[in-house]
Amino acid sequence: MKLWTLHRDGALAGPDDVVSPSERLSWGRTVGLGMQHVVAMFGATFVFPLLMGLSPQLAIMMSGVATLLFLVLTAGRVPSYLGSSASFVGVTGVIATQGGTASDKTGALLFIGVALLLIGIAIHVLGATFMHRLMPPAVTGAVIMLIGFNLAPVVARTYWPQDQWVALAVMAFVITVSVASRGFLSRIAIFAAVIFGYALSWLTDVVGGPITSPTGAGEVTTHLRVDWSAVAAAPWFGFPGATTADVPGWHLPTFQLGFALVALPIVVALVAENIGHVKAVGEMTGEDLDPMMGRAVGADGIATIVATSVGGAPTTTYAENIGVMAATRVYSTAAYVVAAFTAIAFGFSPKFGAVVSAIPGGVLGGITVVLYGMIGLLGAKIWVEHKVLFGHPATLVPLAAGIIMGVGDVSLHIGEGFQLSGIALGTVTVIVGYHLAHQLARRARREPGAPDFSGTDLDAAHSDLSREQGWDGRPAH
Repeated sequence: MKLWTLHRDGALAGPDDVVSPSERLSWGRTVGLGMQHVVAMFGATFVFPLLMGLSPQLAIMMSGVATLLFLVLTAGRVPSYLGSSASFVGVTGVIATQGGTASDKTGALLFIGVALLLIGIAIHVLGATFMHRLMPPAVTGAVIMLIGFNLAPVVARTYWPQDQWVALAVMAFVITVSVASRGFLSRIAIFAAVIFGYALSWLTDVVGGPITSPTGAGEVTTHLRVDWSAVAAAPWFGFPGATTADVPGWHLPTFQLGFALVALPIVVALVAENIGHVKAVGEMTGEDLDPMMGRAVGADGIATIVATSVGGAPTTTYAENIGVMAATRVYSTAAYVVAAFTAIAFGFSPKFGAVVSAIPGGVLGGITVVLYGMIGLLGAKIWVEHKVLFGHPATLVPLAAGIIMGVGDVSLHIGEGFQLSGIALGTVTVIVGYHLAHQLARRARREPGAPDFSGTDLDAAHSDLSREQGWDGRPAH
């Protein structure tokens, strides 16, 4: 049995040609696309474990294992890469301030995996209709938008300031190659931009010398843009060591109920990310992936359980790789299999990992400013295709509030060590606010003495409010 059908003759027919999840290009082209997915996920999957006090090398390795698990459990229908998420950083910081160790952190995060698995089973049993009612197109578009735009501060504060002129040049390169080039090059514009940016940064070092700018950690220093000292020092082969007092590595988790309760609110964001990912992929491919929602959420839960059980970072579906698919229009899961095995190989080879992690921050700034924006605009695409009506405050007001909360990373402190913020708070505001506002709008219209707006624009608006809450799982072309 073939895992993938060869798309045409293994090549692309033109700029508008689309490769479905069940198809693949030639293996040479598929490897190139897989490398592009590695580039898209590597920075965050490497950096976030560092911020969580966990092993980046182990996180990279387990992200590959998690991705393979996800593809198997979703029957290869949902192209996705699973990597570590910024959503977990704040939780592990709270646990650390309360005296928690690395094993305490992974123990608490393992509970998140269990919760995701149970929620995934519930979604699968209740069916997609339940999720349609909970998250109609107006809500789903808003959630996808705030997930993508929530990443904007990462560009503005971390990557772009490291080298603004290289970032600008790389951004221009991505735009130019994506639009003006023909054939396969336009599909791997992100990967080509990394090579271009690497070469440009090295050439700038040779001609102009070191730069004085912030590093990824925010410290202003004078340094070379391309620093391969860590590459030279890293061994070719090696498995992550066991956790010590100074260096995080593999370890078994320990479980404390208090830490688990601190971590559990993040489940809201992770469920939203998974459902948003399935919806976004369905919108891009034109396929009905609603029956896969429960599987996707549950698969992420299983992947998180497996990763954290050996001391690795928890996982989530990666918005960065949605951006790559939106740019390439290649949705083949074969490319994700290549990316997963590459990540596992990186986990066994600190030197290759060091090469990728040495990508200059300015290069990542130019790439992410495009990718993160494309993720957010996928939400707007859902609104347009489903003709979501913004003329009525029942839709406009709660979505506006939730998006600003998600994009601005607003926090709501509920108690000591417990808060909702960013994506989680924005998602809750959008979902609860939307349904509450619509119930209030219907009740107000049924009240005795309410004005009769029959035949008016407001009457049409009320009718459209009911229509926009339905979703048949397919794009409204």
